Amino acid sequence: MSSLIYQVFTSSALLLLGLFHLISTVRNFLKSPRDFTAKPIHALSLWSASSGRLRLLPLYLIIGALTLSFLHQSLSSSEADVLLKGHSPVHLFTSLQSSAVILLFLLLALSLLLSETTYAFSLLPSDLFFALFSAAFFLHSSVASFKASVQTSDLQARCDSISSRISAASSALCLTLAFLPRLFVADVALAASVCLQGLWALQTGLSLYVEAFIPEGCHRLLDVVSGVEGSTKCDLDESKLRAVAILDLAFVVHVIVVVVLVFPVYFVVAKIVGVSRRFGSYEPLPNAADANHVQLKTLSGAQALLLGSFLVQVLGYVICTASND
Repeated sequence: MSSLIYQVFTSSALLLLGLFHLISTVRNFLKSPRDFTAKPIHALSLWSASSGRLRLLPLYLIIGALTLSFLHQSLSSSEADVLLKGHSPVHLFTSLQSSAVILLFLLLALSLLLSETTYAFSLLPSDLFFALFSAAFFLHSSVASFKASVQTSDLQARCDSISSRISAASSALCLTLAFLPRLFVADVALAASVCLQGLWALQTGLSLYVEAFIPEGCHRLLDVVSGVEGSTKCDLDESKLRAVAILDLAFVVHVIVVVVLVFPVYFVVAKIVGVSRRFGSYEPLPNAADANHVQLKTLSGAQALLLGSFLVQVLGYVICTASND
């Protein structure tokens, strides 16, 4: 039960973070497309919280969630797991690896907080933070890939493998933003990848720990001697292949949901900001002095129209690599 609660908590935190980053990114872009620059964290400025400590509320929530996650991983590392390849020593080191990665994210979040509240850290550029987050996501991808290789549960290994590839995509997007901070599409794709990781965390919890969602032919692991419960395992190869195919299908559905989610968010934010008719047919004809200005606006519109295809290519690559594993 504790594993399921932790997965639901992780899913909720990642989904809220991804949606907030997506909304803030679209809002900043629509307010000033020519001056847009990606930010590793956004202040709470959509409502009447543009000043004071409340504007940093998202960052405080991120730090709190990472702290709870770090404590959970650190405490779970001391528990025995005889159902893992290598048994308890391997479980100890994999849990410590996960704790170390979460600690790295926590330190980066604290650095962002200091950059928003102190002068010395405010001199740190955003591209440095994106590069550090890229390294953190890459480490998370490596740890998840290693955990998948030592699992006796076929479903758990598949879930960890797909999570590893999502983190690898997030790492690549952060690295892209470190070199191209004005690339709006990459920033939106990064927010989408965080949302996708949140949805996959929920799917992992349901597929491994909820009987109603466990595929047919699979069951929960149990060490009768010690009474230790593990995740889900399939006895027959046919059941294993069927369960893996179901997980792959669920992942594709989650990708579609995330891609589709981007468009209503974009248009709703555009309606709120008041630029929904920026590229409409009723815009006055420009004079010669405004030619360059109109050209920049047209390029921004093209970026918005190409957003869907870019997301499909990036996330589609994750699907292909996961399916070919």
